Amino acid sequence: MNRKRVVVTGLGCVSPLGNTMQDTWSALIAGKSGAGPISLFDARHHKTRFACEVKGFDPAALFGNREARRMDRFCQFAVAAAQEAVQQAGLSVTEANRDRIGVLVGTGIGGIGTLVEQIEVLREKGPERVSPFLVPMMIADNAAATIALRMGVRGPNAAYVTACATGSNAIGEAMEVIRRGAADVMLAGGAEASIVSVAMAGLNVMTALSTRNDDPQGASRPFDRDRDGFVMGEGAGILVLESLEHALARGAHILGEVSGYGTTDDAHHISAPAENGAGAALCMKLALEDAGLKPEQIDYINAHGTSTPLNDKSETAAIKTVFGEYAYRVPVSSTKSMTGHLLGASGAVEAAICVQVLLHGILPATINYTTPDPDCDLDYIPNTPRQANPRHIMSNSFGFGGHNATLIFSRYE
Repeated sequence: MNRKRVVVTGLGCVSPLGNTMQDTWSALIAGKSGAGPISLFDARHHKTRFACEVKGFDPAALFGNREARRMDRFCQFAVAAAQEAVQQAGLSVTEANRDRIGVLVGTGIGGIGTLVEQIEVLREKGPERVSPFLVPMMIADNAAATIALRMGVRGPNAAYVTACATGSNAIGEAMEVIRRGAADVMLAGGAEASIVSVAMAGLNVMTALSTRNDDPQGASRPFDRDRDGFVMGEGAGILVLESLEHALARGAHILGEVSGYGTTDDAHHISAPAENGAGAALCMKLALEDAGLKPEQIDYINAHGTSTPLNDKSETAAIKTVFGEYAYRVPVSSTKSMTGHLLGASGAVEAAICVQVLLHGILPATINYTTPDPDCDLDYIPNTPRQANPRHIMSNSFGFGGHNATLIFSRYE
């Protein structure tokens, strides 16, 4: 097909494992868990009292006190990750190129922390004391807008919102913006900061969260028979995407290529995946077709792998549908076993991880895998990372509402 190739030239990450891409990657390969007791609010009365929080993050040091106070936590994560990604890419914004650089950064929920805080202000002090920054801080497009404002880029700008598929959808749609020639560069990804009391309570009553309060670091156990729900996480992942021509023209160091993208909806249930994984399977097939690859050319799958009973069974069934007998030979792992589930940021952080896998030739493990599940019988890279030489990697993200997004990353050649 005669279309622009899209490459990755920068990675930025804030996660429960580290506040940079390198720190996150090092902890991931060491098999560390980011889970621990909740410190962001008093969780003593909650059924789940632990999460994967970002640790030691100092927004005032990064942005100054004044600017930091005008950003919700999810936006702070997004801006920090964007700055890291742009720095690695060696991208300079000038008057000549600013109109050809865009931003597509999504979120599952947005500034829920600010909203909850200001509802308390309203209740206790009255409407005149509510912050004038409430609305811009809470809306979902605030991260994308703030990144553009701080960097002075005027290209296409939007926020994608597809629950836990958000980060992957944002990257895939940003790729399409470049493919159609509307921008030369896109900063793309997702951000989330939803470890707040009401969100945790809502997920608990849905029975979506693990309740292993006595063992937070062992609670996220994707594909294990004894999994009992996901572990809430937070953070951001941002990728710098460029047309190949633009990256070569400016002498950028190319980290990898985004070669395929598929997106579908289950049209099955608002929060539960289809048991046979039909929508997810279609999504993976579309990504393979977009990349011009056969299933057996995929060397590793970074699974959605939330550690919920339904999702892991459904995703396993979908992989079997798409890959046939090869499903038993392709390595699969869920890095959510270490990061927790970053909701709208998860697909973006996992996309950055996939690029790191291409660069370093190490497949991350699924930690806490101790008891096989007859319904989940693939090679989940249990507990120990694995050396490999992957050329093509698939990354899956599925969200409430039946949203599915699959990305394929390839070694740049």
